[in-house]
Amino acid sequence: MNKIVSKELYSEKVFKLVVEAPLIARSRKAGNFVIVRIGEKGERIPLTIAEADVEKGTITLVVQAVGLSSTKLIKMKEGEYLTDVVGPLGKPTEIENYGTVLCAGGGVGVAPMLPIVQALKAAGNKVIAVLAGRNKDLIIMEDEMRAAADEVIIMTDDGSYGKKGLVTQGMEEVINREKVDKCFAIGPAIMMKFCCILTKKYGIPTDVSLNTIMVDGTGMCGACRISIGGKTKFVCVDGPEFDGHEVDFDEMLKRLGGFKPQEMEAYEAHASKLDQCDCWKKSEEDAEEVKVQSAPQEIGAETEEDKSRNAEWRVELRKAITPKERMAKQRCEMEELDADYRATSLHEEVNRGLSAQVAVAEAQRCLDCNNPGCVKGCPVSIDIPRFIKHIEKGEFVEAAHAIKESSSLPAVCGRVCPQEKQCESQCIHLKTKGNPVAIGYLERFAADYEREHNAVAPIVPNEKKGKKVAVVGSGPAGLTCAGDLVRRGYDVTVFEALHALGGVLKYGIPEYRLPNEIVDFEINNLKNSGVKFVKDCIVGKTITTKQLEEEGYSAIFVASGAGLPNFMGIPGENLINIMSSNEYLTRVNLMDASNPDSDTPIVFGKHVAVIGGGNTAMDSVRTAKRLGAETATIIYRRSEEEMPARIEEVRHAKEEGVIFHTLCNPIEYLADEQGRVQKMVLQKMQLGEPDASGRRRPEPIPGATETVDVDLVVVSIGVSPNPIIPNSVEGLDLGRKGTIAVNENMQSNIPTLFAGGDIVRGGATVILAMGDGKKAAESIDQMLSE
Repeated sequence: MNKIVSKELYSEKVFKLVVEAPLIARSRKAGNFVIVRIGEKGERIPLTIAEADVEKGTITLVVQAVGLSSTKLIKMKEGEYLTDVVGPLGKPTEIENYGTVLCAGGGVGVAPMLPIVQALKAAGNKVIAVLAGRNKDLIIMEDEMRAAADEVIIMTDDGSYGKKGLVTQGMEEVINREKVDKCFAIGPAIMMKFCCILTKKYGIPTDVSLNTIMVDGTGMCGACRISIGGKTKFVCVDGPEFDGHEVDFDEMLKRLGGFKPQEMEAYEAHASKLDQCDCWKKSEEDAEEVKVQSAPQEIGAETEEDKSRNAEWRVELRKAITPKERMAKQRCEMEELDADYRATSLHEEVNRGLSAQVAVAEAQRCLDCNNPGCVKGCPVSIDIPRFIKHIEKGEFVEAAHAIKESSSLPAVCGRVCPQEKQCESQCIHLKTKGNPVAIGYLERFAADYEREHNAVAPIVPNEKKGKKVAVVGSGPAGLTCAGDLVRRGYDVTVFEALHALGGVLKYGIPEYRLPNEIVDFEINNLKNSGVKFVKDCIVGKTITTKQLEEEGYSAIFVASGAGLPNFMGIPGENLINIMSSNEYLTRVNLMDASNPDSDTPIVFGKHVAVIGGGNTAMDSVRTAKRLGAETATIIYRRSEEEMPARIEEVRHAKEEGVIFHTLCNPIEYLADEQGRVQKMVLQKMQLGEPDASGRRRPEPIPGATETVDVDLVVVSIGVSPNPIIPNSVEGLDLGRKGTIAVNENMQSNIPTLFAGGDIVRGGATVILAMGDGKKAAESIDQMLSE
């Protein structure tokens, strides 16, 4: 949490806040911004850094009350704490000696303009600043500007201070009297638009700083996307500064109003309570972590003899039931919530788990093969026959411990991993045309039993190595690597960019598939085993890998994920109410936007279309159904047979009333008069020859299109690697699509930097990411032990 050191009134709704943020102050450059959150139900809002004091470890923010969150912020007092401040974000301003530079700042846009003016002056430019506001009270930071610029011109709409007129009139006065080589403009979008129209007429290169809607601020959601020269860019990672003559301001102005109705409703609902709000008081969470009760027996307590397939207890189990009898047993079915009921329940888990009796019966189907294919099919090499035989014997805690020798997240994997494509696909039952042993169900059962009976075994580390390892990202790859390394005796710190731990397990997977309490439990178990966690810290921005090395970290494992959503690049894709699955799910899952107490807005679409056929598309469309959609439809360009989503997910979606519209693909979106999507043009497709993925290639049927009504579209066609770390490490070798290139040991061309998960694969399953984390931990240990 970040303390407000001082607060100064500029006008009725504009305040200057000086906030403790030493790491951000050290790393900040002109043009950078931060993401701020107020309260556990607060939304994430972007604010540009006006000033930074490295010695004092503070940053300065200038805030204007325009909605609920900014109003909450200006009502805070000195000594109170912001819940989260993360940054510095965005690309810094490109500073060089241009010659004569004209800097136009409107309203609170003067605050982010100040460091740019200071940097331009330090680079040898002649700097002329034009400050504009509706009246005298809205002219801010005049003294600071006069100290930094060669000349300051004040413009007010009503003539109450300086010259009467608009900012463009002051700019044109300068342009007509002397040669201007470069212009910067920061302020309301409409102001920047007309500044750019003016400078384009005179042929003056102009940069603008855009302040758009954001959720995460690191490129993960795509909410901030904007058209620059006809191409979609993300303001948070590609900007915030762009060539103003290339910006589609009309599109931007419409997108800025995308959540206006929801924001007004939220403000009206909370306005009377703002003075009583205590959301900014220091959280008790920082002082006390949840403690997990541990069982007396530690993981790995079994002797090597007991672990063996030839151990007496396993031999006796095999003798008790013949292979023929085991093969004849029918695979169990897991109880599920009623489809009609669950389609209205956002947080209740659909799959209800197995009873002990059913779990033992299912375990009896396992033949305890001499050469178990299931183990070979498991990316983290769990000793599957051993844990299943423990269940058959009724030793449920021992089963969980056996799993956790190889997997740090069994309760997670038992729920979301595609066992049907991995361990279960190698089961010997399939060779006799039977159904495989329900390995995933049994893994979940064992992990749940251990948790519910307070029998969690502590991770007892080997002898302390006295060496520190940094893990970047708290998703499945990062958590697995951290758990394995702390077990090997290393001091491990996990750095997470978001305000909550868990990565994609928290923001990407809905609670009806993976409850947050399961993820939190696994993370708290790691905390109690000695793993340290640092939230709101973006490696590559807040702190660099070089600085981590200077702080004594002997190795770094990068597991920052592939959080950059892909879009199709078709006409109308930037209309209001078209969003990525990352944005949609992050708003609902991480920010709890559908909760009336949450400050984060969400669109409750009535006719929702989700583009894609993977698990994330299924999560999105099933979430839309739970949020009250009358029609929730999957749009997929291939047939259902080619869908990469889990069979169970597709079945669940159908049972819940989701419509599947296959062999079609959107080619254009059409808007209403407010710029909101209202129709979608679909191209009908047919399947041709298989492509590189082995699936038949979809081909358009000439002239075959249809137009359908929609009011919310969620694009779920994959993700690309987040560029923050790859672009911040000098000399790092990258793959073709911006992934980090690694060898078979998950090691990059920089010997102390390892990477795994989606930042290497470009998009994969939870269990494959965990496999990478496990392999990286082994390789790091080997390197540091030499």
